[in-house]
Amino acid sequence: MANPLTIIMNLTNKKYVYLTNRGNDAIKQALSHFKNKTILIQDQGGWLTYKKYTKKYMELKTNNTLINLKQLNQHKNQVLLLNSLSGYFTEQPMDKIVKACKNNNITLINDTSGSLGTDLARKGDIIIGSFGKWKPVDLGYGGFIATNKDLEFHDTFDRSKLTELKFKLNNLQKRLKYLYAISSKVKKDLSGYNILNKPHKSLVVIVEYTIEKQKSEIIKYCKKNSLEYTECPRYIRVNKKAISIEVKRK
Repeated sequence: MANPLTIIMNLTNKKYVYLTNRGNDAIKQALSHFKNKTILIQDQGGWLTYKKYTKKYMELKTNNTLINLKQLNQHKNQVLLLNSLSGYFTEQPMDKIVKACKNNNITLINDTSGSLGTDLARKGDIIIGSFGKWKPVDLGYGGFIATNKDLEFHDTFDRSKLTELKFKLNNLQKRLKYLYAISSKVKKDLSGYNILNKPHKSLVVIVEYTIEKQKSEIIKYCKKNSLEYTECPRYIRVNKKAISIEVKRK
């Protein structure tokens, strides 16, 4: 049976895989190769350390975390660090993004912490991800970098956890199916509210509200159905008034 490295190679369509002790370490190592480049990041739906690990960055405007391809095409010779399942609720148009990056000599770093196991995770020059708590691969430890070039990243993973990682990777599709089913039910139950990017396969459900009564009703639903939630605006979800129903914590 395949080892964890082989499984990740297959999931990302890459030849080289480096295991790291954290998802943040994967982000930091990937960005360390581009110290003199401007890093393009999304203005919402990304991760907390995107800005922390860059010397110079520029935020791309998004529509509920969805990348603006017209704006992306205005940039050249830079690096795009993108969460391909942005905020865990937006499926980015990765084929179009790959094409735009290729046309403009932009290196694409794809953060697949939420999209691993889907076709979204197979697009990009450098693929990174996390196995942390509440991720699809919920080992509670570690991350990875995958590439088609041997860029000599450092393997910082605790090898004693490889067996458990293999189990989690082999269980990935089953877990995704379970989480998607819950997400779909939540969207159906709350169909009377404005659910952001509703058609997308998501691991959280973002429900926008305009008045406090709506907010209270959404929170009441979460409590009744034992669903954890967080309040927005939050950079790692969406920058507007909404409740993020954290399906991925199930």
